[in-house]
Amino acid sequence: MTESAFIHRFEPATRAGSPPLLLLHGTGGDETDLLGLGKLISSGSALLSPRGRVLEHGMPRFFRRLAEGVFDEEDVRRRAHELGDFIADAREQYGITAPVAVGFSNGANIAAALLLLKPDVLAGAILLRAMVPLSDPPTVDLAGKPVLLLSGQDDPIVPAGNSARLAALLSQAGANVSHRILPAGHQLSQADVTLARDWIGNVDAEAA
Repeated sequence: MTESAFIHRFEPATRAGSPPLLLLHGTGGDETDLLGLGKLISSGSALLSPRGRVLEHGMPRFFRRLAEGVFDEEDVRRRAHELGDFIADAREQYGITAPVAVGFSNGANIAAALLLLKPDVLAGAILLRAMVPLSDPPTVDLAGKPVLLLSGQDDPIVPAGNSARLAALLSQAGANVSHRILPAGHQLSQADVTLARDWIGNVDAEAA
């Protein structure tokens, strides 16, 4: 790969026709964090899992933030384009189609930024505890792109109004958004796994 490469893990598909997944970890995670989740959500899918390039007190992230919930939006834009270039390179190297992003927290936020800035990079997205990544996003056509947004009603990090704004923003851009609010905090629950697995199974069936 070129200089657009991220430290990453790739696991090839074991079931033909399964959508490849792009796994995007939260703050302090790495390229191994969501491999197990990916297998639970879509057994047999190819898994592409990069490590965020930004360090915050030694913890990997996908972009800088100025404070809790306050993003460095210039960095968000730059890092989203870098990640988009990496995905394009990885698709060529590994021979995969456009992936469905599965992002948690910071990883969900960069996935949302990809949808808004480089919409052709992703086939869809599962956004776990995501926030609006850009205060002034560009006009984009998401043309029915499937998105599952799972929020926690007791999440101390993501305000309910913020996740609702993200759902509205993506819907207005044409995405087919399903937004579910779960009885959970910021951490993931079994309900997240079950809903994500059922959702991607439906998306897979529709694609077939």
